[in-house]
Amino acid sequence: MSSMKKKRFVFALVLCLIIDVGFAGRVVVPLLQSYEKASYSRGFSRNFGKIFGTSNYGILQLNNGLASTPQMGWNSWNFFACNISETIIKETADALVSTGLAELGYDHVNIDDCWSSPLRDLKGQLVPDTKTFPSGIKALADYAHGKGLKLGIYSDAGVFTCQVRPGSLFHEKDDAALFASWGVDYLKYDNCFNLGIEPKKRYPPMRDALNETGCSIFYSLCEWGVDDPALWAGKVGNSWRTTGDINDTWASMTSIADINDKWASYAGPGGWNDPDMLEVGNGGMSYQEYRAHFSIWALMKAPLLIGCDVRNMTAETFEILSNKEVIAVNQDPLGVQGRKVCVSGTDNCLQVWAGPLSGHRLVVALWNRCPKAETITTQWDALGLESSTKVSVRDLWQHKQVTGDAVSSFAAQVDAHDCQMYIFTPRTVTRSVI
Repeated sequence: MSSMKKKRFVFALVLCLIIDVGFAGRVVVPLLQSYEKASYSRGFSRNFGKIFGTSNYGILQLNNGLASTPQMGWNSWNFFACNISETIIKETADALVSTGLAELGYDHVNIDDCWSSPLRDLKGQLVPDTKTFPSGIKALADYAHGKGLKLGIYSDAGVFTCQVRPGSLFHEKDDAALFASWGVDYLKYDNCFNLGIEPKKRYPPMRDALNETGCSIFYSLCEWGVDDPALWAGKVGNSWRTTGDINDTWASMTSIADINDKWASYAGPGGWNDPDMLEVGNGGMSYQEYRAHFSIWALMKAPLLIGCDVRNMTAETFEILSNKEVIAVNQDPLGVQGRKVCVSGTDNCLQVWAGPLSGHRLVVALWNRCPKAETITTQWDALGLESSTKVSVRDLWQHKQVTGDAVSSFAAQVDAHDCQMYIFTPRTVTRSVI
């Protein structure tokens, strides 16, 4: 190729990158780049990248400056459903602050469906329900902001919301401008009454409308995983539901975790897989099951949106939700979603889930989905570690170091439906002969 042609080619390539980044987002550095450069000298094997690959994490992500880590906060739906009011929202904001949960990162107070009147006003604008939100949404946003919190609102990419309030389909610009004028920080955008229009066409207009406001508004797609949003939503929203609605049962929680797991390689800073909100504290599962629920959601880099009544939490519920070490796994800056790496036992009920963390560490969860206590063992090869690597193991629920020199494998007894969670830190390695 001649010198002139080379110059033209480089210019065209740079121009295309500038155009693409300008419209779609920022160029993303591979999430495991630091591991690829140094991992083999730190005890990781050459299979590490295959086990925890992030090759499907988009070259271009939505660039609104938000979601560098998964969102944390509270949402009204799981406990209150339609029985919400501005009093409940204010008292919840108060409780997040007074309990210390806000300081731990739970800073979004998100209003779900049923906040609006059944009809738009004569100007075609959404209107808060005057009986339950007489002061309006802006007053609530001001109240939340005054406490150092953020306010979230709900709408639908359909003609109605799921509870038959006005949806935002074909009203995206007006509604986004209205939300921005109220000081809203977060939009959950549902999928009901969608006229059969495919999600890929219905969700981008709200993205564009939110961006046009000039305000930083987190965009949470609630598409229920119908059209595999992990394949396309990274350029549209900051998070996307990969599953149907969760309910407060062991069967629902475990099945949703499995569905979300298949999309692990698509998530990362700027855009996260969303297996729905937390049910911890709502009463339908045991303490052990809730601890497993919270552990796996944290490991999967799922949004940590509390779904119980934080004004009246039990001590056990607070203990689970306030575990700083587990929260730190979820908010780890490396941003790689952990995943299921090994299964055994009847119906694969003995499971090992794991994921890379910053500082060349691993989070490892031993999850017993069997009906009785069992010993779960993880071999180093399942974690992408050399068999000779010495590992320091810290228990995140006991808050203590278990061992400083585990080699080749690690095992622990885990109660039925419980989950033990650890940080593995490789210490030394003797290279194997290749």
